[in-house]
Amino acid sequence: MAPAMPLVVRDVMRLLSSVAEAREMKAAIRHSWWGALVTGAVAFVGGIVGGPPGLAVGGAVGGLLAWMTSEPFKPVPQILMELPPAEKEKLCRQVTDIVRNLDWTDAVQLTTLVMGSEALQQRLLALLVNYVTKELHAEVQYGD
Repeated sequence: MAPAMPLVVRDVMRLLSSVAEAREMKAAIRHSWWGALVTGAVAFVGGIVGGPPGLAVGGAVGGLLAWMTSEPFKPVPQILMELPPAEKEKLCRQVTDIVRNLDWTDAVQLTTLVMGSEALQQRLLALLVNYVTKELHAEVQYGD
């Protein structure tokens, strides 16, 4: 049976956020190129200024700087809300494919149906993990 109303992107983001919150999902976007750039630049300057010992010190300081400026884990619901509209639409279409056959009348009822079904939660969780790891190139973590 088709849903009584079309899915609204805002409601889909709330639904996905509910699933992510239930699992305490967090993600860190990997910017390994940034860390390498910082480490290399500081090592280079250290090498110019201090020769071989400066290169070693510069590499260590650059690595520390790269680590200190690396992206911490952020809650997945926060990441979802920060996505550009086109990415939210893309996720909305994927969620629609999963919940297409459910009988619901509003977003609250849809969220209740999903949160009451471990199978639906698992499907949406798999969609989220796939999106976060493949599209955002992020590492996913659960709980504290």
